Amino acid sequence: MLSDRRLGRRAALGAGFAASFAALAGCGSSGEPAPGESAAPSASGAEDVIAAEPAAADGVAGLSASGSASASGPGQILSAPYSGKLVDTLKRYLVPTSDNPKHPGYAGAVVLVNVAGKVTTHAAVGEALHWGAGPVELPAKSRVAMRPDSIFDVASVTKVYTTILALQQVDRGKLDLSAPVAQYLPEFDGPGKAAVTVQMLLTHTSGLPVGPSIPETSKKPDLAAKWAYIISTPLADGVAPNTLFRYTSLGLLLTQQILEKLTGKPLDQQVKNELTGPLGLRDTGFKPLGWLSAADKANRLVATDARSSRGLLRGTVHDDICNVLGGVAGSAGIFTTAADLSVLGLMLLGGGQYNGKRILSEATVRNMLTNKNAGLPATDVDRPNRTSTHGIGLELDQSWFMGKLAGSGAYGHTGFTGCEIVVEPRRKLVLVLLTNRAHPNWSWANPDPTRVAVANVLADSI
Repeated sequence: MLSDRRLGRRAALGAGFAASFAALAGCGSSGEPAPGESAAPSASGAEDVIAAEPAAADGVAGLSASGSASASGPGQILSAPYSGKLVDTLKRYLVPTSDNPKHPGYAGAVVLVNVAGKVTTHAAVGEALHWGAGPVELPAKSRVAMRPDSIFDVASVTKVYTTILALQQVDRGKLDLSAPVAQYLPEFDGPGKAAVTVQMLLTHTSGLPVGPSIPETSKKPDLAAKWAYIISTPLADGVAPNTLFRYTSLGLLLTQQILEKLTGKPLDQQVKNELTGPLGLRDTGFKPLGWLSAADKANRLVATDARSSRGLLRGTVHDDICNVLGGVAGSAGIFTTAADLSVLGLMLLGGGQYNGKRILSEATVRNMLTNKNAGLPATDVDRPNRTSTHGIGLELDQSWFMGKLAGSGAYGHTGFTGCEIVVEPRRKLVLVLLTNRAHPNWSWANPDPTRVAVANVLADSI
């Protein structure tokens, strides 16, 4: 079963990864506190949980409800005729279903729908924390309710942030998508690799394997050696560049290295300077244990795995390679809220501009949303219906997670932890669906049925 790197994909990354974690430290809280905040101990264990505070109203410009919103709880917006049906759909997967009879689809979820610049639905169901390490089911008093402003590990949705940073460098004339990767990373050498371009990294057509070996990467003595090993990864056997679509984390990891060389700044600093700062996103970043207040750690952080060798993961990245790299990676590691993530969709709908802030040029956005893989085959053993249709850093018209919204110019991205963003231009729609389906065990449920069910409600209603 399951999600963006399910059993087949995990096997491709190398056997024995769990054992390698025992020797690895978690990402921890090494980041600096945000202005006005102080670092506090992690709230990753049940003993740190305190009573949840009421959710604040959306603090991001452009995210006000249309008309007179009716609310079912603090911070919730249910102002559309379909809002109740969306909430009912999410509640359906809080318990086992006939398709997944042994486990619930997730412990909790948040949905945000923005139509024509107005939030019509922003709702939370279930729990952000239900299981402790083991996993063991926590007593009711130690659980944490999901909130509209809960903060999620969005896993591979991070790739969208990295792509936008890369395209900013294109706009500035510092990065050429058609140039060989080796022009920027001379150490990217080996059979066939000279033909790999920067654009192929962002369209998953480079010929690289699904990801680097986690055990081998973790064996390297320091971060520089880990990156050197990743860059040295050879192309997959029998696969030439630009002949096959195969989703891979390596493309965005290499993009990160290019960006850090071009700018002289680490990726997390680039995200802050070029995206979250200009867009006013206060709840988005890597390694949140370093910038969240103690209360937010306890009340807003959403748990993922509870049975890894690192214990319960709550505020520490779930992605294996990102963890090995210290919590910052071009392929995973961003934590954010539904409101903050929706702003990326609104910016793209706005042709690269949001609330007067120009992030990308209109021409670059158009290019980003153009299929670059026409005529190429696709391979995905877990999703045989997946096509190669892909823009620069974004999935295009993929029914496996967009449901009936696909086929109408829709674009977006998913994350292994159960998160996604979908933009449907014809309806002027931005959908953000965040679930903690990896809590306590990512193999318990496939996130795609929920994604399709929510998308279908909107396609049938708007």
